[in-house]
Amino acid sequence: MRLQLQTWAEVERYLETSTTAIMPIGSTEQHGPNGLIGTDAVTSEEIAYKVGELTNTMVAPTISVGMAQHHMAFKGSMTLRPATLISVISDYVDSLAHHGFDHFYFINGHGGNMATIQAAFQEIYTAHILGGAGNNEPSVRCGLRNWWQGQKTGKLLKELYGDKDGRHATASEVAVTQHLFPDNIKDVAMAPPGPITGPWSDGNDYRAKYPDGRIGSHPDLATPEAGKRIFDQAVEEICEDVGKFAES
Repeated sequence: MRLQLQTWAEVERYLETSTTAIMPIGSTEQHGPNGLIGTDAVTSEEIAYKVGELTNTMVAPTISVGMAQHHMAFKGSMTLRPATLISVISDYVDSLAHHGFDHFYFINGHGGNMATIQAAFQEIYTAHILGGAGNNEPSVRCGLRNWWQGQKTGKLLKELYGDKDGRHATASEVAVTQHLFPDNIKDVAMAPPGPITGPWSDGNDYRAKYPDGRIGSHPDLATPEAGKRIFDQAVEEICEDVGKFAES
């Protein structure tokens, strides 16, 4: 149930029975030799659409550019400043809260967004508590779930890739995009990844440490068949979690 494909009257009717919105959020950034630049946005979006369909939950427009300054040494990557992303998240939530939504379940596709999303939640809560009536009732609830973090999903990733999934441009996320967009599979020869040399500061430092964009990953192992298994498992676990969140 996509908000953008509803009329205002349909949204009004939805709010008579549910006040939960699913909020897909990702990033537009490099994903190694064979990963799509939009990986983090399109995976969270498509998973959100499927979860929304199965749980009859409204899905808001995707926030497709995130906090990705550390990828800016690679062509095509885009970033928002942390303060800008906090404002975007806050405005998305406040716009929908104005109409009566009060539970906002963020499905995230980019690990680099996590700190900024959590900071945005605190900005939202602070603004609502300082502007509210002080009746000891929460005005909004925000939840965050990285699509790959479920226990069963994590077990499946281990089964498929062992210790070769890596930390960025992973085999698992590339596999999911191959399942979702089979016409855009990239056949690229690549050597084994270099060593993981620790944290980074800005995008230039990142590229100096990880020249082809990968962090310990083997995305050449990705297949669309594995991607479908990962997608289906992630959707199953997130559906369960959305149900619990909506009742909280």
